[in-house]
Amino acid sequence: MKILQACFSRAPDASDLSDLATIDPQLVLVFGSVALISDPCVLQSLRSAFPDAELAGCSTAGEIADDGVLDDQLVLTALHFRDPGFVVATTDLHGMSDSSGAGLRLAQQLNAPDLHNVIVFSQGVNVNGSALLEGFSRGLAPGVKLSGGLAGDGAAFKKTYTLSRHAVSSEQMVAIGFTSPHLELRHGSLHGWNPFGPARAVTRCEGNVLYELDGAPALEVYKKYLGAYAKDLPGSGLLFPFEMLSSDHQTMGLIRTILGIDEAVGSLTLAGDIAEGCYLRLMHATTDSLVDGAHEAAISAGVDGQSSAQHLALLVSCVGRKLVMGARVDEEVEAVTAVLGGNVRVAGFYSYGEISPGSHDSVVSDLHNQTMTITHLIER
Repeated sequence: MKILQACFSRAPDASDLSDLATIDPQLVLVFGSVALISDPCVLQSLRSAFPDAELAGCSTAGEIADDGVLDDQLVLTALHFRDPGFVVATTDLHGMSDSSGAGLRLAQQLNAPDLHNVIVFSQGVNVNGSALLEGFSRGLAPGVKLSGGLAGDGAAFKKTYTLSRHAVSSEQMVAIGFTSPHLELRHGSLHGWNPFGPARAVTRCEGNVLYELDGAPALEVYKKYLGAYAKDLPGSGLLFPFEMLSSDHQTMGLIRTILGIDEAVGSLTLAGDIAEGCYLRLMHATTDSLVDGAHEAAISAGVDGQSSAQHLALLVSCVGRKLVMGARVDEEVEAVTAVLGGNVRVAGFYSYGEISPGSHDSVVSDLHNQTMTITHLIER
């Protein structure tokens, strides 16, 4: 695998991309701010500079590159595979109720006897990530692993974009299906958040909307815990996500972030489905604990021994982690590269939801929040 990367603070011309074109890329990953991704000049330049390459990416809540964590940039990562066994699929998302259908349509486009991995770039708002994964699970063969994430728009939660060779759109969903037997994708996912306070029973919910905890309005209960932070909701909710517990109080390994609140109803909208009868417990984190989580995720996604060839780590981390770590946010990327070795190239984004198997050994993919997820691409 050959990998080249370039970062821009403005929309590049086709001539600005000539260095990337020297490796004759078959796939270019594109991550950037809403302003840059949605600039028509960007897609025009990409099409002109890479007439034979597939394009895939999305808007972000922060870009991840070899140089670390960036803001308001456009990061292009050009990939040339020895065996280019992949297909890019797109479909439009017709509202949140179409989330499962969109996942199913993408899966049906990608399905092939030798399909082994899928990376998806989803819209980040007006989508139900849990339903999206349910649609994929209906359409993909058992054993096909799914990873990727939900697009961001800074931390505005208003309008996100995905990009393909066909279009840049706030409705489009993009997925890459890999069939090459020479390409291995390894996965890691860990958060580093710590629970505090008692577990509260989910006594009324619908999908990803939480109405009651222990029979009381969920927003009222949540505000009591947040104290002074409550006045900054829903934004401050990124700092205090929920840990999901089963009906017997066992951790499920999943976190749910607060995306929105309804003062009139007293409800919380979460970044993934929950179920009545389960329990939720508040969580908090420090920079050190989050960096430790990223380090452990990299160990899960790593391989034995150092490779002399270039390999790519696609990092999808949560915007909430970025807010907690502040100026130290680069440390979680550095923790990953320290584990994966000097020949690893890094690309990715801060997201509104992360999609990954829990570990490389797992074949079941979940929607994660507040998590560092790693998809490690190695060509043998």
